[in-house]
Amino acid sequence: MSSKTSSLSRRSLFSGAATVGAVAAATAVLPGVVRSTAPAAAPLPAPARGGGYTLSEHVQQYYKTTRV
Repeated sequence: MSSKTSSLSRRSLFSGAATVGAVAAATAVLPGVVRSTAPAAAPLPAPARGGGYTLSEHVQQYYKTTRV
């Protein structure tokens, strides 16, 4: 009687699941530990005629990331 052995055993499956759980827990905790000391930018005054769109540094950085 020859039985085929699976390359994925129950032990390796649970080990992988535990590793994924540990990594998820670490990523959930770490952002709270590392805090940036950069000061927040002062809010810009509201535009007089409505609208509200300004080409801020944040928007320019976004446009740089979308270039192909």
